Amino acid sequence: MATNGGIIGKSNNASFGKCTVTSKTSSGNITLQPGTRTVDYLVVAGGGGSSSDFSGGGGAGGYRSSGHGPAPLQGNSINVSGTVAATVGGGGAGACAPSTTGHASGNPSVFDSITSAGGGRSGFQGPTTPGTAGGSGGGGAFSSPSSGGAGNTPPISPPQGNAGGAGAFPGSGNGSSGGGGGATGAGENGSVDGAGHGGDGGAGVSNNITGSCVSYAGGGGGAGEQAASTGGTGGGGNGGTGNPGSGSQTGTANTGGGGGGNSHGPGKAGGPGIVVIKELSKASGVWSMQSQFS
Repeated sequence: MATNGGIIGKSNNASFGKCTVTSKTSSGNITLQPGTRTVDYLVVAGGGGSSSDFSGGGGAGGYRSSGHGPAPLQGNSINVSGTVAATVGGGGAGACAPSTTGHASGNPSVFDSITSAGGGRSGFQGPTTPGTAGGSGGGGAFSSPSSGGAGNTPPISPPQGNAGGAGAFPGSGNGSSGGGGGATGAGENGSVDGAGHGGDGGAGVSNNITGSCVSYAGGGGGAGEQAASTGGTGGGGNGGTGNPGSGSQTGTANTGGGGGGNSHGPGKAGGPGIVVIKELSKASGVWSMQSQFS
């Protein structure tokens, strides 16, 4: 005899769960609640590093997210189940002075089908080398001039980042380097004004998937001959100035910010990335009539 008012029907073993947020600041597995889960994600790659001699700023790590940031940048929620590996990309190293080489692009971050590309490393002098492409591109150096690297490389939609700014070289007087690209803006070009102001890093983006508004993926500021620059909001490091160089900063940890360029001192590392997964409080099965009446 039915105990649910006479309604008899097939019982489906629906898997219901609460909303759960898991943040990973180092690579490892994420074990989801039972059943197939619909999840929102934030996947930010490591920011690019900078060189040591009139260097551009490092590009921000690629930024990919669903549901908790500005609408133009939102991807779609995804369905996953079981235990899923999460790779958190490290920031690219900065160059050791006086060497202008040895700095590196950031490393990618991955969760399931979502991959964010590492930020491009900065351009540098001796010989003049442009910023490299990446999630966001690295800024160009103060020389010849040197162009910034392309952003959103490889290309995806919505885009994961923007291009770095170009360096500026007046031939005589004060020049400067370009800022690294950020999630919502390109790096600023270097200036040839009297101050030789380095290009500011491209702006990052705020996201509240963790329950708090945090800014991610700002580009590093470029080095200036006489005037420093500002890193992009979202963890980009400020660029340095002067001889010997001073004031440059690393990208902020676990934001994917690019490292700030330096004029005559060590380059700066990009900030490591982050992976955040929010399991949405939805059923992975279906209520039967018997289940509802019970």
